[in-house]
Amino acid sequence: MGLDLKALCVREKTTLESFASKIVAIDAYNAIYQFLSIIRGPDGLPLTDYSGKITSHITGLFYRNINFLSLGIKPVYVFDGKPPSLKSAEIERRKQIKKEATIKYENAVSQGRYEEAKKYAQQTSILKDGMVEDSKILLGLFGIPFVDAPSEGEATAAHMTITGQAHVSASQDFDSLLFGAKKLVRNFTNSGKRKLPNRNTTIEVEPEIIDLVKTLNALNITRDQLVDIGILIGTDFNPDGFERIGPKTALKAVKQYGRLEEIPQIQEKLDQIDYRQIRNIFLNPKVANVSELKFGDVDYQGITTYLTKDRNFSIERVEASLNRLKKSLEKKSHNLEQWFK
Repeated sequence: MGLDLKALCVREKTTLESFASKIVAIDAYNAIYQFLSIIRGPDGLPLTDYSGKITSHITGLFYRNINFLSLGIKPVYVFDGKPPSLKSAEIERRKQIKKEATIKYENAVSQGRYEEAKKYAQQTSILKDGMVEDSKILLGLFGIPFVDAPSEGEATAAHMTITGQAHVSASQDFDSLLFGAKKLVRNFTNSGKRKLPNRNTTIEVEPEIIDLVKTLNALNITRDQLVDIGILIGTDFNPDGFERIGPKTALKAVKQYGRLEEIPQIQEKLDQIDYRQIRNIFLNPKVANVSELKFGDVDYQGITTYLTKDRNFSIERVEASLNRLKKSLEKKSHNLEQWFK
């Protein structure tokens, strides 16, 4: 569902260019779901290859990583492992939402309401068998490292910012801050022009960066208290949250009483959830121990073969995009050589 802390965080506009030469730990599942949701055909259905396998996620990874590498950004993708048992209710809730959206999509199509159908289609995205492997194959051909987290990918990405292995964690979800990410960048994998639903107009989606220390100082709270605020609003591990408590009310309550156990009006509901375990998930998460990140060279021929022969991509478009990347990297290499002369 995504924890909504937008109203509380100190958010600053930034640009992709500002991350040149920096390592960015990307929440892989979050990015893939964005691609599956946004990259679709006129009928609202995801893109597919000649065998009917979905390729929207591959399309997104291909073009977005060409952009990243062209700018000198060093992306690292962190994949989810086994989710905590407390997340089962949220997972079931998401499945139900997708089922309902599928029914609404089919009804809209049958009645010729195609714009409305596309809106519902975006809510039906499912990460199917093979998609993660597809993604890892393409990342490997790009020379981009990836990390398999033991549990939540966001937790390991956040940990990488704490240890200094990454400059920033990239995700749409604010949960990264509860996991301790020193810096979180949103709209990183989906920045650019986006068409507004049911309107013939577009908006510019810009990346924004959130510094955890700046946010905590501005709110005058600790990270532990931020986690308690998240629990009050509702996290993936207690999706219902507490009735009639939004971000600002939660902040006020935590600042007044210090922690969940001291807030009088929630004690009856608090006894019904395992809030201590939820706290522990965020404050002491299971993370991958990343010893070294190895960035490789781009395998231009390998990418071309995989996309055009195996996944039915247009060879003209693939080669044109890869040529742009090659020229960009050669120019950067030449400028670096000149600098050292």
